[in-house]
Amino acid sequence: MSKKTKPHEDEELAETGGFEDLPAGSGAQDESELPTQADETALERAERERDEYLSNWQRAQADYQNLRRRTAQDIEAAIRHAGQGLLDDFLLVLDNLDMALSTPCTTDEAQNLLIGVRMTHDQMLKAFEQNAVTPIPTDGVFDPTVHQAVATIATDEYEPGTILEVVRSGWTHMGNVLRHAHVKVAASLQDSDAPAEESGDEEAS
Repeated sequence: MSKKTKPHEDEELAETGGFEDLPAGSGAQDESELPTQADETALERAERERDEYLSNWQRAQADYQNLRRRTAQDIEAAIRHAGQGLLDDFLLVLDNLDMALSTPCTTDEAQNLLIGVRMTHDQMLKAFEQNAVTPIPTDGVFDPTVHQAVATIATDEYEPGTILEVVRSGWTHMGNVLRHAHVKVAASLQDSDAPAEESGDEEAS
């Protein structure tokens, strides 16, 4: 009986290939382990969100740096403008000291007083220098950005526009004009039928 059934068993082996079903995972990679379209979409979304966060952070950093710079500039400007009124007052005091020094002294008391005035004058000049307050040069040609012509003098001895006399000193603070220098300027005789010295008050205004 067993011999008769063997061919039948051989046929079954031939049909099935002679092998039992392989266990899961022992052959080709399981399709569930392969990346799906949904996984790829989630990864792309995560990368896009990362780039957006990075871009926003960089933009926020730039805005913060700009804000710091503008704030520092505003503070500096406020301090400069707040101190400008005080500097203007000190310049008036310096003008009075200059006039006192130019007054002739005929007595010993006046001479002694002059010594004290000169010391005060020099101390103020030193304080101005230490605080970036500097006089405007007036030994050349008229410059409307820093000079104000209060008078013109017709002459052929100097080139037109040459500063001939300083009426009031001018000053700058950290490169900004505190007060224009008031000067008298040479004018050409050919271009002027006016008297030798002509007031420039209209220009000054």
